[in-house]
Amino acid sequence: MVEPSAKYEEVKIPLSETIHGVEEVSGVLGVPRWWPTGSRVSVVIGHGANQDMNDPAIEAVHRELTEKRYLTLRFNFPWAEAGKRKPDDMPALRRTMRAAVNALGRDPTAAPAHLFLGGKGLGGQVAADLASSRVRVDGLFLMAYPLHPSGKPEEAQPEQLFRIVSPALFLQGDRDKTCDLDKLRQTLVRVGAPTVLQVIQEADHNFKVLKKSGRTPEDVAEQMSSSLEDWIQSVLGATG
Repeated sequence: MVEPSAKYEEVKIPLSETIHGVEEVSGVLGVPRWWPTGSRVSVVIGHGANQDMNDPAIEAVHRELTEKRYLTLRFNFPWAEAGKRKPDDMPALRRTMRAAVNALGRDPTAAPAHLFLGGKGLGGQVAADLASSRVRVDGLFLMAYPLHPSGKPEEAQPEQLFRIVSPALFLQGDRDKTCDLDKLRQTLVRVGAPTVLQVIQEADHNFKVLKKSGRTPEDVAEQMSSSLEDWIQSVLGATG
């Protein structure tokens, strides 16, 4: 018998308040084969300040994780849905990510048992902010976390990270000018929650690599998704 493959469904996520005239945002739900059997782990991914949910790095990780049998959801924030250039304020971003999380539980018979929340750049900041409030998550994953303005590690703003209470994985390119790795390592020593740093060699803030590096986008996506899966399993093993 041939196993059914994963499915990708375009969904609409209703917002609690209209923003930019938008009452709902678009998302793509990745439903793995045989869901909802097994450990029923879900992953919600937010995009960065200069992209939308179709950012190649997010789309690649989303697909890889779905194929690895996680229920995954990537979605647009309101400004991206409305075609605006300026990101929404944090309360609006937080409400949108909360709505995305809630969308996973609409069908009680297929609701996830575990939730991992994260995103790239600003999306990761929103996830960290939401997880520090009233949303229970098993873990946070922060891709290309913007620790400081581009090229200015002396202006690091780590305060948000000190509020993290959930296990956290950082996926950082070693050419990312918004996150000096030494500064990040110094910061993580002071974070109370368990943290793991996975460095993506030759990758910039968008996880793009130079041709001369010998790496391909597929290599990078596989490294990120495999690192994320290994970390998720280690977190679940520690809490199980």
